[in-house]
Amino acid sequence: MRILFASLALALLSACGLSPMYAGGGSGAVAQSLAAIEVAPIEGRAGWLVRSALEERFAAAGQASPQYRIEVRLDDQLEGLAVLRDDTISRERRTLRARYQLIDLTSGEIVLDATDGSDAGIDVVSSEYAVIAAEQTALENLSQDLAQRIVTRVAWALRAGQ
Repeated sequence: MRILFASLALALLSACGLSPMYAGGGSGAVAQSLAAIEVAPIEGRAGWLVRSALEERFAAAGQASPQYRIEVRLDDQLEGLAVLRDDTISRERRTLRARYQLIDLTSGEIVLDATDGSDAGIDVVSSEYAVIAAEQTALENLSQDLAQRIVTRVAWALRAGQ
């Protein structure tokens, strides 16, 4: 009875229409489309970090002549959250938001227009150096996270368009 149930479950699963996004590995359609994306310059330190992370992820899919360009605008905010009785801040939140557009270079059409973001909490301690280092580390981590979110969203849009 278990074998029959397992066989039926496998048959139903194969009929559901799910297929891997990166089917075919580096030679698959999505990977080749990702490799054909050039990243426009992004302003500021956060922009440099996000652009580097995006280029690294797109280059991992291989090399191809550019068919798309991604333009990203960032909003990097650092705000105090917890205020102690003596009016000092004990916790900060760093938020990195992006609005990005994927543009088809041949037609000029906007393939994807989306926003994404990530945030991190930072403890404010008595050492100013430690706080600055924590803020920079948070920015680096948020840049990596945001780049991964953008790549996933772009891959999804490219897969849906094929």
